[in-house]
Amino acid sequence: MKLRYDDEADALYVRFADAQIAESEEVKPGLILDFDADGRLVALEILDASASLAAGADIRKLGSEAA
Repeated sequence: MKLRYDDEADALYVRFADAQIAESEEVKPGLILDFDADGRLVALEILDASASLAAGADIRKLGSEAA
């Protein structure tokens, strides 16, 4: 699993597998799920992440990427 936080865009990206992304779906405003060809979840992206996560979640400590 890989995490990436873009401070400028305030976007958090979580990648669960290296599978090719076949389809993306915004399931609610600012929450995008990426699926492989078999419909399995590959990754998710949270836009406006600092405002979307629970109080106390400090995503800025993640740096550019964590494993």
